Amino acid sequence: MTSPAPDSNARPAATFSPADRLHVAVDHADPFRRGAARGEQLRATLPGGIAEYDRFFDLGGIAPQQVRDDAERALDAVGAFRPHARTEIEGIAHGAGVDAWRIAALNARTEILARSTTVPPGECSTLVRRVRDAESGAVRTFGVQTWDWHVELNPYWHTLESRGGAHDFVGLTEHGILAKIGVNDAGLALHFNILGHRADGVGGVPMHVLAAVVLQEAGSVREALEIVRSAPVQSSGSFTLFDPDEAVLLDLSPDGVFPLDPEHGTLVRTNHFLTPTPAAREKTWLYQPDSGERYELIRRRLAEYGPPAGPDELVPFLRSGPGEAALTCVPDMSLPQGQRWAGLATVVLEPAARTARVLDGTPVDAEKRPWRRLMA
Repeated sequence: MTSPAPDSNARPAATFSPADRLHVAVDHADPFRRGAARGEQLRATLPGGIAEYDRFFDLGGIAPQQVRDDAERALDAVGAFRPHARTEIEGIAHGAGVDAWRIAALNARTEILARSTTVPPGECSTLVRRVRDAESGAVRTFGVQTWDWHVELNPYWHTLESRGGAHDFVGLTEHGILAKIGVNDAGLALHFNILGHRADGVGGVPMHVLAAVVLQEAGSVREALEIVRSAPVQSSGSFTLFDPDEAVLLDLSPDGVFPLDPEHGTLVRTNHFLTPTPAAREKTWLYQPDSGERYELIRRRLAEYGPPAGPDELVPFLRSGPGEAALTCVPDMSLPQGQRWAGLATVVLEPAARTARVLDGTPVDAEKRPWRRLMA
């Protein structure tokens, strides 16, 4: 099978509008058919996303053969960990009419780009609350995050409704990638931030694939922790996991899995390690001082205004303006490709309601754009 030409169906980010955003819905118990259905719905636009990532790999000094070798290694690691996830990746490739290694490269894009020193990852900010009612004793959990990434990739993500696996789940992800941020029908929610460790690389289960496995298989925070701890991981990230009763934040790295419990019912995450073992080998040049500044701004707001009491109060905590840390990420189009960070989406997750609310844009855009509401 022949892969698409590098510029096939590419669409400039500047011409893309929220009205064009795809929603992909699939419902098959067989993982190959589920993947094929996704690929068919993405057939017209996925080649553009592949072409953009080819440019980012090239900007990062990663040769095409190295990308393919890394993708095939990642696919083998996925197959050894969860054969059904590999089968679904191969189904996406079949449905979209591209080589399977191409889809594997997208799912392992974080790990492949870890080789680069010129195209660092993007920035995301997350806030999760666990609230106990003083009178009834009932617990509520809810969370919000921004997803900030290269503005050129804005046309190549979609909202997702995946049914037919062990658990149905909804959320958002990039074209060709199994999952990113979402909630499942058991009420298990996952926010996702990327971190940077000096030992990051290809060879383990890619972070995006691990997120998909958690959303598809875990019925609770505890089950999610078991899955994550069983995964052979050679890269870094953070999952903030919460169900209707519990919440935990994870530092994931080649050094292991390090959990953090809520502090006064609150979890705050940006893009640096919060536990000492992985922090000792952090790639501080990737995110600092920006990540620390965003983290401290959220914490100052929590102290000044009090923590949010419900999901509708979350979004203002992630808004920022001139002179403040960039919680609201606006691209500087005068910069070269690879440095134009943009807030592509804002996501609110409510486990008890099994819902994800997805905003096409930054927290500031919530004042003028509608949310897309998804139910697992």
